[in-house]
Amino acid sequence: MSLARHLRQQLGRRLQQDLGQAAPQLAAGFVHQAYDRAVTGVGPLEPATTVGRRAFVEHDDEALAVSSLIEWHVRLAGAQGFVTNVGGLATMPVAVPANIGGLAMIQCRMVAALAHLRGHDVTDPRVRNAVLTTLLGEEKVHELVRDARLPGPPMAVATAPVHDPDLDALVANEVAGELMARVAGKRLAYAVGRRTPVVGGVVGAGTDGWATWQVGRYADRELLLRHRR
Repeated sequence: MSLARHLRQQLGRRLQQDLGQAAPQLAAGFVHQAYDRAVTGVGPLEPATTVGRRAFVEHDDEALAVSSLIEWHVRLAGAQGFVTNVGGLATMPVAVPANIGGLAMIQCRMVAALAHLRGHDVTDPRVRNAVLTTLLGEEKVHELVRDARLPGPPMAVATAPVHDPDLDALVANEVAGELMARVAGKRLAYAVGRRTPVVGGVVGAGTDGWATWQVGRYADRELLLRHRR
């Protein structure tokens, strides 16, 4: 067995144990908490509604406001991706859950700000589920709709006649699982192959920034204008 394969297996088992212990947080409750913090604000991060309103006031143009929201959050995602991956192999068991939590909150804040800018009530559980659904990405959403696990794409979820409580846990758990797979899988493969801490940080920044840009563009296409707030 090659050294790289041996290290990958060892680290994979360690990550599985650590993430397994964190499973109650990395599920519905964890994702909903990330959304709530994105909406209400935490630390230096202002509430999503404040950010959305300011973007529109500053640009006085919806398209420019949306672009600025996406660009700003791509930079935030890249920064946290660098910080949580700069330690290399030694810090991965701790850094991966931190990376997942940071990325979830930043992407929730970006999409919630965009939704608010376009007249959606981000305190409405239907809108919350729609925002979280965009974090899955277009391909995954199409798969869930095709399999009748989701009633429709994000805009359909946001504008449903009534809130479906069964969607709350389903969407949040799908988001948690998707983030865990993306973050842990890519970081593990790269860290074992390269084992260079600073390079790992650069890769983390690029990966998280690109993923956030994709989520932002998908949200831009999906969460259409309802009424100006």
